[in-house]
Amino acid sequence: MSSLTIEQGNRLKKLAAAGSISLAITLIILKTLGVILTGSLSVLSSMIDSLADLFASSITYIAVRYSSKPASTQHRYGYGKAESLSALIQSAFVAGSGIFVMYDGIVRFFSPRPMVQVDIGIIIMVISLALTIALISFQKYVSKKTHSQAINADSQHYTVDVISNASIILTLFVVKIFEITWFDTLTAFLIAAYLLLNAYKLANEALGILLDKELDNQIRENIQKIVLGSEHAHGIHDLRTRDLGGVYMFEFHLELDGNLPLHIAHDYCDEVEANILKEYPDAQIIIHQDPAGLAENRLDNRLHKN
Repeated sequence: MSSLTIEQGNRLKKLAAAGSISLAITLIILKTLGVILTGSLSVLSSMIDSLADLFASSITYIAVRYSSKPASTQHRYGYGKAESLSALIQSAFVAGSGIFVMYDGIVRFFSPRPMVQVDIGIIIMVISLALTIALISFQKYVSKKTHSQAINADSQHYTVDVISNASIILTLFVVKIFEITWFDTLTAFLIAAYLLLNAYKLANEALGILLDKELDNQIRENIQKIVLGSEHAHGIHDLRTRDLGGVYMFEFHLELDGNLPLHIAHDYCDEVEANILKEYPDAQIIIHQDPAGLAENRLDNRLHKN
């Protein structure tokens, strides 16, 4: 978790989650006012997205608090995956808001509605854009420092908001200057399509962690490099990695001289574990000691056959 302690990281995540809820409420109020005053579908689509963000941010806040709990006798790996579950739920609401906007867009395509007080709508969306950029900057900082999937998922929501807010501002200018009212509906459709794509990405990443998908090859290769960098290591096999929700877990078989006394082999394992923790603080590590050259039915071999 970078240079932060677990407690510092948890405080940062809670602060980011609370800030997200506060911004969502503010944006809902602003955009609802914008919808009432302008009648814009694109502003309505952004307001609906903010409603989804409020619900998602509330889930994020609950997930962050829950995932921060220390491991217990019933959950010995900790509660970190609560954040992945939160991200999965968020993806469903992002997709739902996108589908709703598309439906309303189809209705308005056949029954166009005029837009009024466009200037006020532009001012409201510019304020929304500025507030959203400020929150995203803070969330990106927190996500980088803590590796929080829930905060990262929340940040992606608001990144979509930046894109949609900017496009809505452009749309309102187009409607104001050129009086092309159908451009409002087109913008709403594009925002909805982007919401659906973003929902897919969020769900895919969350499911990967919930289903214990292997960490990327760069991390796996680095673990092997660290292990084989020990003068006592004769090899490594059956390496398995997973993300417990911001905390990595590594399991592998360490090949050592088969004639070593058990307590010496144990010391060598501790040395390897300490080297890994230098690169990945707070990681959970399980090392199985194997005599070098032992013929056995290895997981690596079974997987390569599939």
